[in-house]
Amino acid sequence: MTALVDTLVVDEAGQVPLANVLAISGAASDLVLLGDPRQLAQPVQGSHPPGAAVSALEHLLAGQETIPADRGLFLDLTWRMHPQLCRFISEVAYAGRLTSAPGCFQHRVGGDGPLFGSGVRFRPVNHQANRTSSTEEAAAVAELVTALEGRPWTDRNGIRHLTLEDILVVAPYNAHVALLRRQLAPGARVGTVDKFQGQEAPVVIYSMATSSPEEVPRGAEFLFSLNRLNVAISRAQGLAILVCSPALLMLRPRTVEQVREAWAMCRLVELAGSPNIEA
Repeated sequence: MTALVDTLVVDEAGQVPLANVLAISGAASDLVLLGDPRQLAQPVQGSHPPGAAVSALEHLLAGQETIPADRGLFLDLTWRMHPQLCRFISEVAYAGRLTSAPGCFQHRVGGDGPLFGSGVRFRPVNHQANRTSSTEEAAAVAELVTALEGRPWTDRNGIRHLTLEDILVVAPYNAHVALLRRQLAPGARVGTVDKFQGQEAPVVIYSMATSSPEEVPRGAEFLFSLNRLNVAISRAQGLAILVCSPALLMLRPRTVEQVREAWAMCRLVELAGSPNIEA
């Protein structure tokens, strides 16, 4: 049966396959797609012809980062991120169109040293022969969490002190998540990028675990995914810290997409400024 309703709204259309949306679209006169194709895509299993797994929003965007004005409405305000954080996310994922809502400029960590303030930070950790977990990075993350707990945190609601609940520790691999949980105090919010999509916290620590591009276990498209980096960093309201081996910045791109992914990581380090958090 067709036209059962006047308007059909598809939420998270950036994760819904185009084929599924086409199958249900006949049930309505009008179709509204809501979502963000720059977040994590729907998991796909098996082998499919090129383009078969594209989402409805990806199809509509036709390769563009944001929706053109003649095709839809781009919501250009984030009510989460401080402008310095938003600057990075907007540049690498949203064609420079995303800005922070009034009030977000107040988001900042107090105290002194490189953890003071807002934006992105880089904590280089040298290690070798690690693929899906790193004891060196786990130790560095534990130091960061200890240094952050108890610091003043300011947002639109005033000033309070950071607790363990205010820090998201994000990792790409389950093995590294397990290691981090053993290293951190009970109650620490530790999980994969997939787990934390849709959540937020004053501070995010993103620990990448792998020692070098040559040791990435699932291929560069997983670890260096621009959507994955976007989701991980944009969970933060005030401060996001990238913890990784400096060798990961030496990725040798083989595709246009890998060029963009390598640039995004290097851009984060550039915006983190100097001095960075020393190993």
